Amino acid sequence: MSVVTEAVGLRMTLGDICTRFGFELVPAFADGVTITSLSDDIESIKPGSLFTPLQDVDAETLHIAHVHGAYAALIPHASRDLAEQAGYPVIVADPTPQQIGELASTLAGDPSKPLAVFAVGGRDDDEVRASAIRLAAFLHMLGNPIGQINAAGSSSLERQLNLSYPLNIYDIQHIMAVCAEDGAAAIIIALEPGTLDDHALESTNVDVVGSTGVLTAQTQADTLRDWIERYGFTLKDGDHIIRQRDAETDSIAAEAVDRGAGTGEASRLSLAISMVMAAGVRKSNIRSALRVSHEMQ
Repeated sequence: MSVVTEAVGLRMTLGDICTRFGFELVPAFADGVTITSLSDDIESIKPGSLFTPLQDVDAETLHIAHVHGAYAALIPHASRDLAEQAGYPVIVADPTPQQIGELASTLAGDPSKPLAVFAVGGRDDDEVRASAIRLAAFLHMLGNPIGQINAAGSSSLERQLNLSYPLNIYDIQHIMAVCAEDGAAAIIIALEPGTLDDHALESTNVDVVGSTGVLTAQTQADTLRDWIERYGFTLKDGDHIIRQRDAETDSIAAEAVDRGAGTGEASRLSLAISMVMAAGVRKSNIRSALRVSHEMQ
């Protein structure tokens, strides 16, 4: 991943990490070593990193990681014999995606907590991306500084982010930290495999989830469970409802969209209105903002 600005993260000692997650540290007396970031590939290592390849690794790769500035490495039990030879501290563990997500989130300062996080999913990946972009534009129109995580174009406020997709756990936590540091109030995430790896949203707290398609009560519950299992996010307020467009939001959107814009634009705006209303924005404010925007055009 390449981001033009580094986020300010937190620090953890190796001892704290091993105590928290039940990992083994070699040598044990290195427990006071402090790390400031996680890196799952050589290119992203910087001084203070914990190098976490999370698969079998050889001695040469561990050495190269150390030369690049890694303060420690995390290797699987299958590579345990390399721990004594590495020449710098090594954590031996087979962490779960949940543990990696918690560690990445902690080092990034739990960035999803202060942000209003919106996630858009659906069966058609292109429509998911387009609907996420429309939601971002709508929130921006309402006066919110916005970040976007979307293979069609990710950004922090007005600044485009140069990223390689799909994004993993480390990428997501870092991007959200960058957006929060830039002053974003909300972030919109496209829930689709071109944008996100499996488990990419572990330890990410989501406020509102929306669907580009219309779901029944049963398919809604099944779909939400599938999305949570695949991407690993949690819902901040325990609101296990996927927001969808309905007759009311369709009516509001129809009043604001030019007739020649097509049904796609109207349905995306309707979904955006539904998700924003779920976040607590009043219908009167939405109508006023849409009217002003239309008049300005």
